[in-house]
Amino acid sequence: MKIGKLALIAGAAAVIGGIALAERKRPLRRQGQPAIPRHIRNAALGAGCAVIVAAVEEPLTRAIAANNLSQRRGLAQKLPRPARLLGGMAAMDYGFYWWHVATHKVPFLWRFHRVHHIDPDMDMSTAVRFHPVDMLVSLPWRLIQVRISGVSPKSLRWWRRFFNASILFHHSNWRLADDARLSAVFTTPRMHGIHHSNVQSECDSNFTSGLSFWDRLHGTFRDDIDQQAITIGVDGPAADKDVAIERSLAAPFAEQPAS
Repeated sequence: MKIGKLALIAGAAAVIGGIALAERKRPLRRQGQPAIPRHIRNAALGAGCAVIVAAVEEPLTRAIAANNLSQRRGLAQKLPRPARLLGGMAAMDYGFYWWHVATHKVPFLWRFHRVHHIDPDMDMSTAVRFHPVDMLVSLPWRLIQVRISGVSPKSLRWWRRFFNASILFHHSNWRLADDARLSAVFTTPRMHGIHHSNVQSECDSNFTSGLSFWDRLHGTFRDDIDQQAITIGVDGPAADKDVAIERSLAAPFAEQPAS
């Protein structure tokens, strides 16, 4: 294995370990469910998603990104050379904001995204709790997103790293010393905790997955909710039953209330 890949794996392990330790030392919200069963369920769902992303999404998006670079197409490729890397990453982040909004507003998309929200507690493991089919449902938008953004293969790689680190961070149950200041730029655990509230008006906020600018720009930013007053999860009689992994996998295909 190349030294670069080893360094990347070591860095990822350090980030995950650091966030896990911070959650234990400085919890943001009280946890109401046993951690180990939740973590096992969430990891199992996340593993299914990872297989689909690696086998389908990554090869297709890499091919589109390579053509963006060779044909100088897309938004980022129209920027001055020094701005293309960060410009492409920002365009991808903005595109993901709109996809996230759509998963809450379009009933068909919510059926799959709901599996992520029915976790009754929220910590770093929640970041990987998605229905595997959700990765296929989101694929057409991801391909459009890569094409329009104009990201190069390098920019796409850096966006993935930023995105993965960001979702682990802002799903964590980590009480930051200066969350308010950090949320001026990035999505924070306090912001995303509000998004995972089972109160509809609170859930319909803080959609961004990386930069907080998009929520501020579109009026969906909120930071006015006491974290201890939040009930994490989805309201409704089926929510508790659908937490189990077999029910989570079946839930999108059963009759469910829209968000």
